[in-house]
Amino acid sequence: MTKNEAITELATTFNINLIYAHRVFSLADKTNLIEDSSRIIAEKPKPFVKWVGGKRQLLAQFRLMNLYPPEKFNIKNGKYFEPFVGGGAVFFDLLPERAHLSDLNHELVVTYNIIKSDIESLIKSLKKHKVDKEYFLKIRSRNPEDLSDLDIASRFIYLNRTCFNGMYRVNSKGKFNVPFGKYTNPLICDEDNLRKASKALKNVEIKKQDYKEVLKKAKRGDFVYFDPPYYPASKTASFTSYTNKSFLDKEQIELRDVFVKLHKRGCFVMLSNSDTLFINKIYSGLEGVRITKVQANRAINSNASKRGKISEVLITNY
Repeated sequence: MTKNEAITELATTFNINLIYAHRVFSLADKTNLIEDSSRIIAEKPKPFVKWVGGKRQLLAQFRLMNLYPPEKFNIKNGKYFEPFVGGGAVFFDLLPERAHLSDLNHELVVTYNIIKSDIESLIKSLKKHKVDKEYFLKIRSRNPEDLSDLDIASRFIYLNRTCFNGMYRVNSKGKFNVPFGKYTNPLICDEDNLRKASKALKNVEIKKQDYKEVLKKAKRGDFVYFDPPYYPASKTASFTSYTNKSFLDKEQIELRDVFVKLHKRGCFVMLSNSDTLFINKIYSGLEGVRITKVQANRAINSNASKRGKISEVLITNY
């Protein structure tokens, strides 16, 4: 069996993507490949925060549709960029050897970097939090500008784990305003997974920056995944804002233009968005670019009857 055949067998046996299968193969004991690969995969981290619109639920569907990851992406030479990292579901699924993560959400980026560099202090801090509404409101009212990076990260994870549906939403002043969630016993400190995430992030660059900065570093053969704030499906559909900046028609067209520049540069580009007339229109007719409909679960809606499957688009140039 050749190396590539063994990697493909690992991907099939363990239902994992080929990029991660390459990594597992490189780390595993070749004399006991399946058993040792199983041990390595058991140590794989998952996203450390809940994130509305996170792609974890869709990754298997992407793979089955041959949309992800790009087959010709070179594992050793290519870099992975995720400029709207959010919960990082795609990064944690791929675990590429060379990755650059970024976001404009200051508290989120600080949290990633604290997990990367000071995980034991963060775990110690998280264990001090209480599941209590009054305590939650006290922690929520704190101004991140007055906190250390460690306290920002601890507050961020605590609020994410105890607020309503794990939503992240800020008002026009940039203040987190999601109410307390009614959980019986939320897991605030998943220390096992946090340590795994810390290990996975050790050699990863994580920055607070605009997504357009990817144009300065991404080169031919690199893989870029965009998961921007979705274009609203209706005038009342936009329930949340991850920063106090809007991301509507003008911003979506600017993102499309960045997608096209990366496409012409020879990067592998993948982008998720809502299945709306506007999004379909601005990405239609681009040579070498395809739009594929995918079905996602929508768990957030004030009207319970409107929760369920919704159509999204995955836009790819490979």
